[in-house]
Amino acid sequence: MTIRQPRPDTEDIATDERRGDLPSLVRQSPPETLARGFRDYERFSVTLHDRGNPGLTFEREVLRSGAVVGVLPVDFVRRQIVLTRQFRLGGHLARNRGDMVEIVAGRVDAGEQPEDAARRECYEEIGTSPLALQRLFEFCPAPALSDELMTLFLAHVDATRASLRGGLAHEDEEIAVVRYGIPEAIELLHSGELYSGPTIVALQWLARNWQVGERQAAMQTA
Repeated sequence: MTIRQPRPDTEDIATDERRGDLPSLVRQSPPETLARGFRDYERFSVTLHDRGNPGLTFEREVLRSGAVVGVLPVDFVRRQIVLTRQFRLGGHLARNRGDMVEIVAGRVDAGEQPEDAARRECYEEIGTSPLALQRLFEFCPAPALSDELMTLFLAHVDATRASLRGGLAHEDEEIAVVRYGIPEAIELLHSGELYSGPTIVALQWLARNWQVGERQAAMQTA
């Protein structure tokens, strides 16, 4: 077995390597489908040619999820956040915490814009559409396992219009809609009682920014 040695500390690091994630010089095989299901499971043979490497070849398997949206529905007037609670097999297997509190989330359908998907998912999961929608940022929730790319949105909502239950029967969704005060939701984040990655990311953003949103909402209703 060949162990790749780290570069010496004295070696210069290219300037562009300090600017975050970069494209890779890579050659990949066509996908080999291992299983088809709610998400397809595929295997690729990959050869990397980055950083002067003569060609490191290996195989990796990924779940093909593609473009998805996450939506953080907040009522800044009433200082409430609307979240969902549903069963997740991954949370059950990992921590015996399968009944998970989450932000609104779902796939972007073919030909659909992320903003339209965000509005649709809000209506499907919490029973009300955003009064206003703000795109925050994109991130990969689990890049070692999946090609999923989530666009996170802040949705300004009227929490009194949220339903008690949501989800689509043909997708086997059974979703409870839960409302928290914003400080209460942030306390859940800090107490370590939440395990959903996108939900933690969204609440961390809210913890840093909710007072700005509250001031903006107050100006709009003045």
